[in-house]
Amino acid sequence: MKKYLLNSPRLGFRQWEEADLPAFIAINQDAAVMKHFPATLPAEATEKLFRRFQQHFSDYGYCFFAADRLDTGRFIGFIGFSHPRFDSFFTPCVEIGWRLARSEWGQGLATEGAGTCLDYGFTQLGFQEVFSFTATTNKASERVMQKIGMEKAGEFGHPLLEKDSPLYRHVLYRIGKS
Repeated sequence: MKKYLLNSPRLGFRQWEEADLPAFIAINQDAAVMKHFPATLPAEATEKLFRRFQQHFSDYGYCFFAADRLDTGRFIGFIGFSHPRFDSFFTPCVEIGWRLARSEWGQGLATEGAGTCLDYGFTQLGFQEVFSFTATTNKASERVMQKIGMEKAGEFGHPLLEKDSPLYRHVLYRIGKS
């Protein structure tokens, strides 16, 4: 039985386990999942990201949590918190983000999970403010931000992307503890 740090009605959130790595590699190599990122991630890059998430949890007690479907126990991606690793007018900050396997899209799981994580962040982790951002082309993620009560705080050029990239322009959303 997996030990969850928190649950939503359909999802369990936990620390990352070695057994998650093959499915996480597959998620990050799915061109549809990675459409709003510069590229799919090779296995080595996904493993580095995986280790970074584990270290973030060790350092802070939270991270982009591994997310499982409670009905099947199957790992489906991540939802949770991180600290952006670039400089911008809104950093340093806490970011909420998500990435789910394509088979899980369209069921409200990102919204459900992000809402649960936000509540946890404000009530258990003591966050005062949380940000989220995505490429302006990623309307599905932007809708999740809106559904969980975040308000648009503006747009910015992502400093880690080339200015001529179609992904350079990002929307920025924020929510404060209410």
